[in-house]
Amino acid sequence: MKENEKKYIEISPEKQVLFHNHVDECIGTGRMGLALQKEYQEQLKLVQDKIGFRHIRGHGLLCDDMAIYQESFEGGKRIVEYNFTYLDMVMDHYRKLHLKPFLELGFMPDSLASGRQTVFYWKGNVTPPKSYEDWKKLVIAVLKHLMERYGREEVVTWPVEVWNEPNLSCFWKDADMAEYFKLFQETYLAIKELDEGFKVGGPAICGVDDENWIYSFLTFCREQHLKPDFITRHHYTISEPEQVGHYGYAQLSPSEEGFANLHTTREIMDSFPEFKGLAIHITEFNTAYIPNCPLHDTNRNAAYIAEQLSRLGDDNESYSYWTFGDIFEEKGVPFTPFHGGFGLVANGCIPKPTFWSFVFFKRLKEKDGHCVFRDKNAVVIRLYDGSYRGVLFHSTENKNTGSGYVELIFQWEAEREEYCLLTECVDEETCNPLKIWHDMGEPASLSEKQLQILRDGARPFLCTQKQYSEERKLETKFLLKENAVIYF
Repeated sequence: MKENEKKYIEISPEKQVLFHNHVDECIGTGRMGLALQKEYQEQLKLVQDKIGFRHIRGHGLLCDDMAIYQESFEGGKRIVEYNFTYLDMVMDHYRKLHLKPFLELGFMPDSLASGRQTVFYWKGNVTPPKSYEDWKKLVIAVLKHLMERYGREEVVTWPVEVWNEPNLSCFWKDADMAEYFKLFQETYLAIKELDEGFKVGGPAICGVDDENWIYSFLTFCREQHLKPDFITRHHYTISEPEQVGHYGYAQLSPSEEGFANLHTTREIMDSFPEFKGLAIHITEFNTAYIPNCPLHDTNRNAAYIAEQLSRLGDDNESYSYWTFGDIFEEKGVPFTPFHGGFGLVANGCIPKPTFWSFVFFKRLKEKDGHCVFRDKNAVVIRLYDGSYRGVLFHSTENKNTGSGYVELIFQWEAEREEYCLLTECVDEETCNPLKIWHDMGEPASLSEKQLQILRDGARPFLCTQKQYSEERKLETKFLLKENAVIYF
């Protein structure tokens, strides 16, 4: 993007521009057991009140801290029991917030696991089951319980994803493709035998050797006469981070490279006649793939993600931001409220700039209308009442100059003489709680006064002004500073 670029855009009210806005389909969470914490629940309520997602997906459904799988021995006899106490608490909370789970099956309960390999601070077991029969019984027991508690018609609308990132050896022992395919087949067939209404998919891979994994997975499904209901993958967009102290610093990848990589999945799937057009769900996406990258807390992240939200619907039925909040422990309990966590919300219920990118795109769906313009800086919707809404963004990726901006000059057909223009701006000067925290001296423990200042500084700058048309034409100017996101 050139410094101080000026763009003239003529809006035709009848023009129909392709734009699939799935911003609210799914959101990510830390492991399920964290949902029992008060701060977690408060952050999720804030996200649901302001954005309102339909599904939530996270790790750890079957891990030992959820205590579902219970194995003991009496008189030399093995006894298996299922405990749904915490499962009910978590699911009840999600349902209270109008969230449907996107069920990720993992990780392995320790007493059911074939090995001791674990991942993360909280030690999720990533080895195959020592007994596939016991694994299937566990999965079916969980699904049956959910159907009994919430009703069959409801629960079969909860997608089921088999495992997480099996193409990485840290998430699946040896990244064993054949063993994962066995896990998928055994699980898929067991669930379909329970109820054909369930939607089951995978392989939930990240961008490592992804083309080979997608092609091989579909080939396996073809050979075994399996018909997955959807395909899942993940999407992260940074270079390898440099670790300095508690933090990992990374450069953003060019957005076009990421979109091109995602499109290869669509092309591979469509090369199989039986899988052509099958839904793709991105069950995790963000910029950085580590939970201690300062990029996540910045306006740069917000502008880059805004561009992602403008285009991810081109090939994908959903794209789940990883994660809604910073109650998250993959690398341990965070030391400070701003620590580069994945969340849209920092601890203390402080919205980060990226939170507003989601709020703004959700507003484009609040009333019926159609897209009349979309490019690298803007999405504009015309509502059926004749008004317009839009999200504007200026992602500099890694190329800040300190003074560059983009000026967008829209020209509209006017139906009356006087209009009101409302804008909400999120940029490094108007909505930057990270900067406020730095200026405060980076307190690790916030006082009530400091917390309120940070929340006040985490709001968009709202402005209104009169606009007057001339000869049935209206011209509206927007100045987008570097890494700005504006809703109008």
